[in-house]
Amino acid sequence: MDQNKQKGRGRWWLLLILLVCAMPMIGSYLTYYVIKPEGRTNYGTLIDPRNYPIPALDSHLLSGAPASLNDYKGKWIMLQADSGDCGDSCRNKLLSLRQLRLMQGKEMERIERVWLITDQAPLDTMVMREYDGTRMLRVDPALLKAWLPTLPETTVQDHIYLIDPRGNLMMRFPKDADPNLIKKDLSKLLKASSIG
Repeated sequence: MDQNKQKGRGRWWLLLILLVCAMPMIGSYLTYYVIKPEGRTNYGTLIDPRNYPIPALDSHLLSGAPASLNDYKGKWIMLQADSGDCGDSCRNKLLSLRQLRLMQGKEMERIERVWLITDQAPLDTMVMREYDGTRMLRVDPALLKAWLPTLPETTVQDHIYLIDPRGNLMMRFPKDADPNLIKKDLSKLLKASSIG
């Protein structure tokens, strides 16, 4: 009889230990599937990267030599697209890209800035000097438009995009994006990612 009581107590202790160990997993499932947390933790719109690998954009350097966004794989790519006749909006995005990279401190070497130029307009020498370090590629605008997702009331020129180190488009920032909020997203990604 004593032995049966000990076995019974032992089973209850075993079940209690298993229940305590399983509680975090049960709690996480309940939180995610039943409570369903609301609210965004990111400023940019996440894009399923499997649907947007870097396509052939018929791109080339300003010198005319062939080049591709794939040349920068292995790094996070902050991307903007605009005309070679870079107006205020274009310059603001170029400035944001430069500052966002600098604000990452020691992590800035993990980031490339790329300006995809959508026409054959000549570039202002002062713009080229001011944003030295930004990769400038001329691309076929039709191929670019087919690749980069936009909102119904925007164009590819309105956004800053982010490409992951594996070469997949993964985030789009809104028109006239707040650089401080982009910085938070970028910092979180760099901290969480071991690639790039």
